[in-house]
Amino acid sequence: MIKQLFSIPIDERFTWLWLLIAGIFLISFLIQLIFLLRFFNKIPAFRKLNEKTETDPISVIICVRNQAENLKHLLPTVLNQIYPDFEIIVVNDGSTDETEEVLDDFKRQYPNLYVTGIEGKRGYISGKKVALTLGIKAAKNDQLVFTDADCEPLSPHWLNHIQSNFLQKTDIILGYGGYKSRKGFLNKWIRTDTVYIAMKYLSFAIKGNPYMGVGRNLAYRRSLFFEKKGFASHLHITAGDDELFVNENATRYNTAIEIHPESHTMSEPKNTWKQWLSHKRKQLKSNSKYKKSHKRIFNLEVLSRLLFLITGITLLVLWKLAGFIIIFILIREVAFSIIFKLSMKRLKEKNLLLISLIYDLIWPLISSVLVFRNKFASKTSKWQ
Repeated sequence: MIKQLFSIPIDERFTWLWLLIAGIFLISFLIQLIFLLRFFNKIPAFRKLNEKTETDPISVIICVRNQAENLKHLLPTVLNQIYPDFEIIVVNDGSTDETEEVLDDFKRQYPNLYVTGIEGKRGYISGKKVALTLGIKAAKNDQLVFTDADCEPLSPHWLNHIQSNFLQKTDIILGYGGYKSRKGFLNKWIRTDTVYIAMKYLSFAIKGNPYMGVGRNLAYRRSLFFEKKGFASHLHITAGDDELFVNENATRYNTAIEIHPESHTMSEPKNTWKQWLSHKRKQLKSNSKYKKSHKRIFNLEVLSRLLFLITGITLLVLWKLAGFIIIFILIREVAFSIIFKLSMKRLKEKNLLLISLIYDLIWPLISSVLVFRNKFASKTSKWQ
């Protein structure tokens, strides 16, 4: 049996075909190993080299639309941050629920809360970019921190940790924004997806090639925003206010990351697969607007993972080089599991290792379908 597993018959018909498939499998395996061991493994060993000791004034910007209930829980966690000098700017983007009344109540209690807004509906695609721009214009301070209305900091020292990275040449700070743990497979799937994305964008930033950030926990300078003309180049795209701005303007010299556990934020996860898939479609649409160098890198990673899966299964079904195929698959999956587990531990996530193996195999197929659907989808103006 073992001899059959590792036999290499070369006198059969169609030998050239399965040898070609085996060659594609091997190349895909090597590409995957390079990505895992060189690019995606930086979070576990990350240590901050420099940290600012003095504190500067900060403006926290939150855009909301029909988020009355979330604001009741979110705003106290931000307003009660232990930080000497900060303001909170909430942009009410045409809410039709009790958002305005909730904000009025908080304004009476907190003098550092400023509320501005946009009335009515907008007739063009921009997502929340117009609201964000309004909030940035209203900010008094150069150092801006962003989060969402359904998102709350895990610590009253959140601002301290984020702001400590604003060194003289630092313009952009990438934080970790996770999702709250709830019962069910969907919740674990969403949290696994979030850790996997963080494992990539934070590792690339550590390596000196930042390409995205998440608006749930992001900071950058007001001066950079206006110097680079804000969202002008992608105002016509519904999503991507956070990641596309970072993709255009982040460099190895002006970007830092912050992953201290007290710097994390947590959001409410999507409740249905339909909501999550809709969110991922918008995210993939934003990905298509990345710099060409970044698109090439990540298209190669997804394609190599897809080919690794397809050719590996094909060779096992044909029972060609089965022993070698099994060993290579095990090597790749063990490497992925170790890196994912260490990254998950550093980001204070739990109980996701098993589902990460399923996600790792299936996500290339799902993303391919979603990208295909995006090509034939009509434009939407839904607010993000």
